[in-house]
Amino acid sequence: MPMDGDNIIGGFIMAAFFTVLAVAFGILYSLSRKKYADIVCVLDKKEFPLKVLLPVGLIILDALKHSYNTGYDRKLAMAVTELYGHRKALLMLRVHWANKILLVFLALLFAGFVGMFAEVDAGFLFFCALMVVAVIVLSDRELYEKVRKRRQAIQLEFPDFVNKLTLLVNAGLTVSKAWEKAAMDSQRQTPLYKELCITVQAIRSGVSEYKAYEEFAKRCHVPAVTRFVTVVLQNIRKGNSEMVPVLRLLADECWEMRKNAARRFGEEASTKLLLPMMLMFIAILLIVGMPAVLALRNI
Repeated sequence: MPMDGDNIIGGFIMAAFFTVLAVAFGILYSLSRKKYADIVCVLDKKEFPLKVLLPVGLIILDALKHSYNTGYDRKLAMAVTELYGHRKALLMLRVHWANKILLVFLALLFAGFVGMFAEVDAGFLFFCALMVVAVIVLSDRELYEKVRKRRQAIQLEFPDFVNKLTLLVNAGLTVSKAWEKAAMDSQRQTPLYKELCITVQAIRSGVSEYKAYEEFAKRCHVPAVTRFVTVVLQNIRKGNSEMVPVLRLLADECWEMRKNAARRFGEEASTKLLLPMMLMFIAILLIVGMPAVLALRNI
């Protein structure tokens, strides 16, 4: 009987906890829905499926007056800048934090709801704490995974661009004109070609070629791109007489790096398939072996 009484008290506490959180969530949403509408409307629905509820995270973040001065924030800012550019970096850092706060809030709501029907003990509290930590860690991991996929896409597509640039320079165009033609003639909306077009626009607006190419390499964060830009800038200073042989050599090196990268990605994909294959093998063994085990027990 004492145990049943403890369960009832725990259920009432979790019900009160859930009710308070639900009411607070409703109030915060009503206060923030219009206030942050301009931020929510520019976000991609596929990238932020909970963007309708994001104002709740934004108003909590503003109330906390987070300064973004920690080393952890600087690390997040570098990843966000690489994904969205310098102009949107601060905005998207706020969105990342707000999304994380929102997910934690929803996780606590879920824990409160489950707690009304479950036994509230040390194990349940540990589960709730673990769930909150998992939400925080996984949201950051998702951000870094986007950065990794972006770099991977640039690395795989870059050799094709270098080949185009080499052909155009060999045909008599300058590097800047060849760069512009290779970037603008393509209709691809990939990370690499978006960065190439940004570089072209920067040169058109008056930025020097050296500065534009250096910024391009910094935005891409791919070793092959950095090496390519370094070699191109060195040869531009010396003149374009040796540019074509150097570009051909770079193109060959980039293709070899692409082959190695593709091979490595294939090996990583096959490694990830090991666990599902093992689970399927165990399931097959159970299906095949269970009738035999049952038959032996009945003998």
